[in-house]
Amino acid sequence: MKFYPAIDLKDGDCVRLYKGDMDAATIYGGDPAARARAFAAAGCDWLHVVDLNGAFEGRPVNGAAVEAILAAGGQNVQLGGGIRTREMIGTWLDKGVARVILGTAAVKDPDLVTGACKSFPGRIAVGIDARRGRVAVEGWAEAADITALELARKFEDAGVAAIVYTDIDRDGAMAGPNVAQTVELAGAVHIPVIASGGVSSMDDLRALKDAGAGLLDGVISGRALYDGAIDAAAARALLAEDG
Repeated sequence: MKFYPAIDLKDGDCVRLYKGDMDAATIYGGDPAARARAFAAAGCDWLHVVDLNGAFEGRPVNGAAVEAILAAGGQNVQLGGGIRTREMIGTWLDKGVARVILGTAAVKDPDLVTGACKSFPGRIAVGIDARRGRVAVEGWAEAADITALELARKFEDAGVAAIVYTDIDRDGAMAGPNVAQTVELAGAVHIPVIASGGVSSMDDLRALKDAGAGLLDGVISGRALYDGAIDAAAARALLAEDG
């Protein structure tokens, strides 16, 4: 199971939101590339990067910061936030992003997802952000009339590399992940699922590892890393252990 440190970008800074609220952002510094290097030094070979401004505006905004991360860390980067065209997907993959995450596009333009999976095998993930089981889009500001499971099943045969499942009500709240709902989703589809939202301690990582063995691809954590509640090297080692 992989550990994915999160770097969320707002106005060029590393931030964490509280339950997806852009007005409730905690700033953790203005050097995202330094964060990438620190995570690389901890042995983390993946990063989860989100352009928060881009998610709300529907177009990439923090491109310079993303490019700095790509140049600095040497990790595999999965990137989401405001990527909603075939051209932009190709542009980011050409720049060195390992995997592009499509969230709003998965709801509003599912043909883009299936087409991208064919054009870029193994390099397209679907981001499913849910509040009380219902999918939210446009930077979590708009509710869609579909459940997380219904959306996931739409792409069962599309060749999606992974689903990034985020419980919005847990995200940034340091309240623990929604283990049951995450594992239930992972067990209901054949697409690898990455857990996100509320992972705030090593105990949370152990709970997801134990409950999601054989189902979950990995776990994302952000605020807990920046606040010192989780050590990146220890988290990576824990999830990589067998058994």
